[in-house]
Amino acid sequence: MKHHKAIRKFGRTKDVRNALIRSLALSLILRGKIKTTEAKAKELRPFIEKLVTRGRKGDIAARRIIESRLGGARATKKLVDEIAPRYKDRNGGYTRIIKISPRGGDASKMAIIEFV
Repeated sequence: MKHHKAIRKFGRTKDVRNALIRSLALSLILRGKIKTTEAKAKELRPFIEKLVTRGRKGDIAARRIIESRLGGARATKKLVDEIAPRYKDRNGGYTRIIKISPRGGDASKMAIIEFV
């Protein structure tokens, strides 16, 4: 039974699943808005919001933690220097998920995730 199992596995092993979330986060930070499946967007939201909250501090320790989670120096710089300062006075809720029409090929529920 699947009672109280919050994490979505996407039919992948742990390492591949973490790489998927990391690459989605990198794309979201660099582009500001991405189109993906609804389930992936819902898994990405808490990951990215924790990074933005960490980036609001802006100190060297926060930068190092963010870079270890993302694996990209360019994305870390953009997150800490451009994105996080926009949300200094906001207590969470940095992203928005907009549901769109299903994908044509397999009718998967699709969504757009973007920064507010």
